[in-house]
Amino acid sequence: MPVAIAVGMDPLLFLMGITGIPQGVSEYDYAGAIRGEPVEVIKGPITGLPIPAGAEIVLEGFMEPKEEWPEGPFGEYTGYYGGGIRPEPVIRVEGLYHRNNPIILGSPPVKPPEGQGYYRELIKAAHLWDTLEKAGIPDVTGAWLHVVGTFFAVVSIKQRYPGHAKQTGRIASQSYAGGAIGRYYVVVDEDIDVSDIDEVLWAMCTRVDPDRDIEILRESMSGPLDPIIPPERKAFPTISRVVIDATRPFEWRDRFPEVVASSPELKQQVLARWGEKLKGII
Repeated sequence: MPVAIAVGMDPLLFLMGITGIPQGVSEYDYAGAIRGEPVEVIKGPITGLPIPAGAEIVLEGFMEPKEEWPEGPFGEYTGYYGGGIRPEPVIRVEGLYHRNNPIILGSPPVKPPEGQGYYRELIKAAHLWDTLEKAGIPDVTGAWLHVVGTFFAVVSIKQRYPGHAKQTGRIASQSYAGGAIGRYYVVVDEDIDVSDIDEVLWAMCTRVDPDRDIEILRESMSGPLDPIIPPERKAFPTISRVVIDATRPFEWRDRFPEVVASSPELKQQVLARWGEKLKGII
């Protein structure tokens, strides 16, 4: 298999490579759509692959079937050295190209929250929302992935029928867009800001009956980077996932206690008048 490795590139291309672009979609096309213009590439002299014209360093080569060497452990986005040592494909490098005084941009994985988590959240949230709509879930009003962009997902909906919330959470929990090694999938009403973890926790604490609204889905997919998977199960990892219905109970949602008067508009009015006195409080 021909391989081209770009080191030090447009951050948008780097982002496209780590956020789970859907199968069959070109990362170059995706990045170009976001930027509104094509990504400039050159043809690799050895492999013929498209190479980012703005890259700082590029290595070209080939991988042969079944040629593997032990690799790792590496620090990963989970905040652990979770992958251990395992055989990985070998790349035989046949070409090396670089700019004068190349600049290498880094994104070292450290204990969350950190850089990768923040920009994973945005793109993966868009993928999750898209996945839910393609699966036929109506009236999705928001989606977000917290912590490291894969462990804790939140979706907001405008409830349309009994079971709508749990249906949403179940589909989110079993989708790749919802996180390859995800744990918790919370569904909230449309009045909750899915990106505000305090609002999400408030909904969980006030709209959840643990006996009725928390569901454990066993034998769900996971991956070798999952730190809770023991070494002997890394080859065939599975994990339990939790779906939490943090919406108002559908059957009596119209009689649910009214939220104390609060809105973004009211908050801005208060800040405009008392902002100096309330710094750090709201």
